[in-house]
Amino acid sequence: MEQSGAVLVTGATGAQGGAVIDALLEAGRPVHALVRDPESESALGLAERGVRLHRGDFDDKDALRAAVSCAEAVFSMQMPPHPKDPDRERRAADHLITAAVDAGVRTVVHTSVARADEHEQFAGWNENRWWPLYWTSKAAANDLVRSSSLPHRIILKPAFMMDNFMPPKVAMMFATLANGEITTAMDPETRLDLIAAADIGKVAAEVFADPVRFDGREIPLAGESLTMTEVAAVLSDITGSAVKARHLSAADAVAAGSPAGVVQNQQWLNVEGYRVDRSIAAQWGFGLQTFTGWAAEHRSRLVIGNH
Repeated sequence: MEQSGAVLVTGATGAQGGAVIDALLEAGRPVHALVRDPESESALGLAERGVRLHRGDFDDKDALRAAVSCAEAVFSMQMPPHPKDPDRERRAADHLITAAVDAGVRTVVHTSVARADEHEQFAGWNENRWWPLYWTSKAAANDLVRSSSLPHRIILKPAFMMDNFMPPKVAMMFATLANGEITTAMDPETRLDLIAAADIGKVAAEVFADPVRFDGREIPLAGESLTMTEVAAVLSDITGSAVKARHLSAADAVAAGSPAGVVQNQQWLNVEGYRVDRSIAAQWGFGLQTFTGWAAEHRSRLVIGNH
């Protein structure tokens, strides 16, 4: 049974939420958005496109209930935990799902991350190697979605976003790319599973269009798996600016400007990685972008050397 009512999108001004809004609007679906500041430039841009804005945040339960009550379906996305607020992600998911249940929402599509819920199997997990709070928070949010009484619950598990190679995220994730280098603590043979934010949006829109078909599914998402040398080759070819991959020790990668948290994730990729089975998305008929296709589409936004 297809649904056509309004969808409330959280994280609406971010990469994933924005991509979901793009896909829903293209499909002709009414879209609402929960935003902290309706007067911000990004929020006003959404309003100009016909998105109905609701001021509020996950800790404002009254505003959350008001926003959710206008929707038939919800796109659920929360920020990861923060040292000053380690319960932020779990609490936000709890408040959103509770409000959705109380309002009679029919469908929730929750975005998580590939391999969430598998953290206890990670090599070195008992030694606290991999920012445990990140993974336990993701798992807790997923559990809240699974255990809810909402009629249709779907969890998307994207891998590493291709959009991290362009502004604004590139400055943190790959600080030296502007100088023609991808400097990481990843081993030369380590492969990175990649997904375009736009594809997350398109998948979510397809799920919202037919939630009965996807009910209860947890779908890992990656369009391609590449080494950093292969990523550098694609960026060189697309932009015409030479890009090379440099593989450093963790300490040297931090010294070169990469944040410690980013370097720890790169070390996790060496040992574990996202390990997305791309055949699962293919079985559902999702055609996901290659990195070359994504880079060509976003060529004008890639900041590399003289490009």
